[in-house]
Amino acid sequence: MNKRAEDEQTFGAAPHERPVPRIAIRAFCEFPDTGAALQRAGADRRLSKAHLTVHLGGINAAVEFYNGQITPNLLIVETRLNGQAALDELDRLAAVCDPATKVVVVGRTNDVELYRELIRRGASEYLVAPLAPLQFIEVISGLYLDPGADPIGRVISFIGARGGAGSSTIAHNVGWCIAEELHINTTIVDFDLPFGTLGLDFNDEAGQGIAEALSAPERLDDMLLDRLLIKRGEHLSLFTAPAVLERDYDAAPEAYEAVIDAVRRSTPCVIIDMPHAWTPWSKACLIAADEIVIVATPDLASLRNAKNIIELVKKARPDDILPRLVINQANTPKRPEIPSKDFAETMGIDPISVLPFDPALFGQAANNGQMLIELQPKAAPSEAVRRLARTVTGRSAASSSDKNTTSLFSFLKTKKQA
Repeated sequence: MNKRAEDEQTFGAAPHERPVPRIAIRAFCEFPDTGAALQRAGADRRLSKAHLTVHLGGINAAVEFYNGQITPNLLIVETRLNGQAALDELDRLAAVCDPATKVVVVGRTNDVELYRELIRRGASEYLVAPLAPLQFIEVISGLYLDPGADPIGRVISFIGARGGAGSSTIAHNVGWCIAEELHINTTIVDFDLPFGTLGLDFNDEAGQGIAEALSAPERLDDMLLDRLLIKRGEHLSLFTAPAVLERDYDAAPEAYEAVIDAVRRSTPCVIIDMPHAWTPWSKACLIAADEIVIVATPDLASLRNAKNIIELVKKARPDDILPRLVINQANTPKRPEIPSKDFAETMGIDPISVLPFDPALFGQAANNGQMLIELQPKAAPSEAVRRLARTVTGRSAASSSDKNTTSLFSFLKTKKQA
């Protein structure tokens, strides 16, 4: 087994998390709850490229609609019937269905014999309603997943609730930790083209890598990608930003999507360092990520902005886990702060990590082009980075009782004793 496959066994996007290709899907439902579940599934990020249309009327409506017309890539039909009556309905549908069309049948009877006979007659799948949107997504993704295709990486996007929150620093440190301590092949992508700090933080010169990729994403094959990436050891690669102001950066949202798709085809873990800017492409990239980490400082601007981001993401990604919340620069001397407990209550989610204010450590690391763990492996911010790296890779639960982590409650206790 090659190293890429070994990495993917322990980390990477699950098979059903692969985006569904650009296909046409039509559904003919008998019951409103099935139609509603399909509509919600169609709004999911994993079906963003597919075109889903939902109708009522079941198999009879589908037969009438496609009499003399070309059927779509995927046809989802619901039946009220069971046994031979359901099979007769499917036979009438088969008479108007193109051979290349995949058919998923939804019924209300958990009948193994019916399932076997439907599959024998050419149905791709038989599902028993009621169904959740994620069940439809998994089935549709499975129908178009090539068993021989290479696995794809998991995309984790880091975004700051405000400028100066430190999301880039944390993203870079977490990416380094995943690569160096968890030994997962990782690529960090810096999308802050004019002001990106990825090169600085790793003591490398800024390059044209990401800008060149965005200018011609259709050319980004494995060979070109390998040339544009900066290698840092066995497991880490950097996609640095040019960090120059003499040029305009006006790539289309589709270009960013294409670059991410290319990177995740070659790397199990993809860390996206998002700029503090709100544009169509940044919104699309954030919503499309497998996981989102919001970095906030304990102040009112961060509280408002983080809440706005979380509410938008919850609405756009109802079937995904909530964003992770990290509070940075906590316990800054003489600075009034919003308590972490109040932050958690307002957000509706607990911070998974609270990083203390440590200007000496962060400043020295930035000036040296080193990571926090390289300088002070046992420091509280270094332990917090380890905890965050383990959490986003599923290597440990986000537990505030971990003695080796920097937790929300330990900081509340420290603050109370001060």
